[in-house]
Amino acid sequence: MTKASIVVPAFNVSSTIARTLTSLLNQEFADFEIVIVDDGCIDDTLDVVAPFRADPRVRVVAQPNRGLAGARNTGIASAKGDYIGFCDADDLWLPSKLGAHVAHLDANPHIGVSFSGSELIDENDVRLATKQTPQLTDITAADILRRNPIGNGSAPVIRRAVFDDIAFVTSADTDRASFFDETFRQSEDIECWMRIALMTDWGFEGVAGHLTQYRICDGALSSATDRQLASWERMITKLEPMAPTFFATHAPAARAYQYRYLCRRAISNADAPAARSYLTASLRASVAPILHEPVKSIVTFAATGVLSALGQNRFRQAIGTLKSRAHSA
Repeated sequence: MTKASIVVPAFNVSSTIARTLTSLLNQEFADFEIVIVDDGCIDDTLDVVAPFRADPRVRVVAQPNRGLAGARNTGIASAKGDYIGFCDADDLWLPSKLGAHVAHLDANPHIGVSFSGSELIDENDVRLATKQTPQLTDITAADILRRNPIGNGSAPVIRRAVFDDIAFVTSADTDRASFFDETFRQSEDIECWMRIALMTDWGFEGVAGHLTQYRICDGALSSATDRQLASWERMITKLEPMAPTFFATHAPAARAYQYRYLCRRAISNADAPAARSYLTASLRASVAPILHEPVKSIVTFAATGVLSALGQNRFRQAIGTLKSRAHSA
């Protein structure tokens, strides 16, 4: 029996998947398999993958395009490991990551979802200044809704038993179990984490370190703030009937955090009108982010003001100058 499976959803990722697979095969913990889910690739991804298949730990499962959630579902169904991790085909794992999560889960049978912090990298694998340094312990469903400490889909390693507990069958797909909701093209991660938190007794806990390298690319799905917001709100609408009192209590603060996050994404995109709109919406939803994270909130206010004052071009020039000085320092 394989101890761990790493599921790699792959759709037209020929430019990055070799680096991803290399990082996974370099794991210090050796008892694992890699399940690459060919999600209907139409580029040369499979040609890039071909040399890696000489390693007996690597196998490919093919399917028509179903999207990221569908690829993860297929990977989970095909996985042989007791523990299942995910690494998107443009992200990287540090060599110690899998071993840290396996040791964590082995030592804590009540923990269902183990995760780590993440470094952000660019298209060329260069580390960016920003890191995801999440809360690691004493995590509640409210924490997940407000701040999603897992951070991204390449951060967690999860017990197979957790997925068994949340499996469901849809009327449109009665011949296979689902774990992630395939009707979501964004927010499918947090929608799944919230169902685990609300429907099961499994714990969430992180391990120390930034063990995932999460890629940020210009034009990526994560930069489409309007779609992100719509998907997040749809997640709330779907899950609210499951725990109406919980959502009535915690959704306003969570919405304020979400708007502040989208404001910061808009600032990164140098979109002043969107940044101002999201910042205003955050303040109207709740003052929780200001009370609990005043420094981050003040920085967000200030950056929004600077962007509005300078305009898009001058703001980008200023940021470029700061980055150049930081690299040369």
